[in-house]
Amino acid sequence: MPDPPRIFLSPPHMSGREQAYIAEVFDTNYIAPVGPHLAKFEQEFAAYVGVKHAVALASGTAALHLALRRLDLQPEDEVLCSTFTFCASANPIIYEGAQPVFIDCDEISWNMDPNLVESELKASAAKGKLPKAIVLVDLLGQSSDIDAIGALAAEYEVPVIEDAAEALGAKYKGRPVGSGCVDNPDWCSTFSFNGNKIITTSGGGMLCSNDEQLIEHARFLSTQARQPGVPHYEHETYGYNYRMSNVLAAIGLAQLEALDDRVAIRHSIFDFYKSHLGDLPGVSFMPEAEFGEPNYWLTSLLIDPDQFGITCEDVRQTMEKSNIEARRVWKPMHQQPTFADCRSVGGAVSEKLFARGLSLPSGTAMTDDDKQRIVDTFQSCVG
Repeated sequence: MPDPPRIFLSPPHMSGREQAYIAEVFDTNYIAPVGPHLAKFEQEFAAYVGVKHAVALASGTAALHLALRRLDLQPEDEVLCSTFTFCASANPIIYEGAQPVFIDCDEISWNMDPNLVESELKASAAKGKLPKAIVLVDLLGQSSDIDAIGALAAEYEVPVIEDAAEALGAKYKGRPVGSGCVDNPDWCSTFSFNGNKIITTSGGGMLCSNDEQLIEHARFLSTQARQPGVPHYEHETYGYNYRMSNVLAAIGLAQLEALDDRVAIRHSIFDFYKSHLGDLPGVSFMPEAEFGEPNYWLTSLLIDPDQFGITCEDVRQTMEKSNIEARRVWKPMHQQPTFADCRSVGGAVSEKLFARGLSLPSGTAMTDDDKQRIVDTFQSCVG
């Protein structure tokens, strides 16, 4: 018998409007990192998130990098960063020559623990050497406790960069994730439109802020830092080829129109899994913090091998044999070989989550048969 069709973790899902927007791009010949669709995507995205300004870039990593570039980081500088995240949250700190300090998550949201942030800021202030920024990650579709950490950062005058790559469409205290900290104006947020995100432009990202100067400086750097008002190419600083193309922005416009529907479908997928798997021994789902509403980008759960009978890796391998892509949750940054020399604060919580955590296929184009096949395969693993 042929293998059953592959069920991917989180594949792209086109709305049907993308081709019409792309046709407009081709008709007007704006096949470049400039054009009306790019400007419109930035405007509509900023309005959706609830910020004044946004610049569309080549990736979420590029957005993080430009957010950090404004800080003029030096080799001895430290930047606090979530440890329970993908490496793209931390890599731009290294690009700028600074040192990440990895902060453990809490069990309430699986995001950066405000109590650890407070203790680290107090200790840093006592030593007379505060971190230059906090890179705060909204993990697996759920908001971090933005106001709590933002207030601490404001007290110590430390900028906050919110990595909301996985959480577009989620809410925090009723506000769109990425819209800012109530008590900290020195803030910006970044998003990703990678192919596995809740909406995609195939590749791409967005940097958002209410600080127009920050956004315009990032826009300047993203186009190789060419000096304006000069008839030739003049450069007074180095820049990057980080601008999003008008073609990809056209895809983004159609995807943004479908975002609320995508969130609703991912919520229904989470509910389906929880109703069918939530009573299995040793299985618990990623908690939903009281302060927010996730976008349910990936349905993630924990498996206690003593109760379930096998490990999360055993389950992943069993699903792989059935041509189903499940994935282990992020390995903490402080356990990654590339960051072995970096300092970390805490770590036990994220280490436990990594040892037991698994994300299930959550694509919004899945059929009922797909979901049932996933559930049946998972249930067959119970020891």
